[in-house]
Amino acid sequence: MPHILIVEDEAAIADTLIFALQGEGFTTTWLSLGAAALEHQRETPADLIILDIGLPDISGFETCKQLRRFSEVPVIFLSARDAEIDRVVGLEIGADDYVVKPFSPREVAARVRAILKRMAPRAVAEVAATSTQTPAPTPMLFRIDSERVQISYRGQLLSLTRHEFRLLQCLLEQPERVFSREQLLDALGVPADAGYERSIDSHIKSVRAKLRLVRAEAEPIQTHRGLGYSYSPGHS
Repeated sequence: MPHILIVEDEAAIADTLIFALQGEGFTTTWLSLGAAALEHQRETPADLIILDIGLPDISGFETCKQLRRFSEVPVIFLSARDAEIDRVVGLEIGADDYVVKPFSPREVAARVRAILKRMAPRAVAEVAATSTQTPAPTPMLFRIDSERVQISYRGQLLSLTRHEFRLLQCLLEQPERVFSREQLLDALGVPADAGYERSIDSHIKSVRAKLRLVRAEAEPIQTHRGLGYSYSPGHS
């Protein structure tokens, strides 16, 4: 049974979430401090964390930053802040979703289910690049390990955040297909109308920088102006 850690300092909100999640079959733990949540996740890891941004000790943003140093557990932010910049920051530091207060407990439970479903382990997939410029077979350039949330490029393991992993995996699994920002947001599990479109550019920039550390002259991710991005084996 998936276990959900709720980090929220308002008892009424926490009680509402606990009732909704337990009604959907999840088990829950409630904590009110970010530091306690970090300690809990180290000792008894939850399957997903619902994290309030305005905590009494350290902010939810800072809690998430520290969490990402040792865990890739999915995170849903809760906040009364509805500005686009707050949503973008939340996604960029590693959150999987951002819910603005007041919210529907049933909707939060549905988002939890959707994220956990997407995070279910899949078989290890290997992406073998083939060049359109030569008939000779080329060595495997990328290896995707979905279970460990890892991608290797030319035999070297890439240091990717969870969002970077999902973006690169999406591109690699369909070479030469042009994905729009909205489609890549869908790969992250983020609604296209949530105001995150431009954060895709930031993630792509970061992935490219990490690929260049392995091979400086390569440009596997191609930009299609006004359209989106694609993976091109011929530029790998």
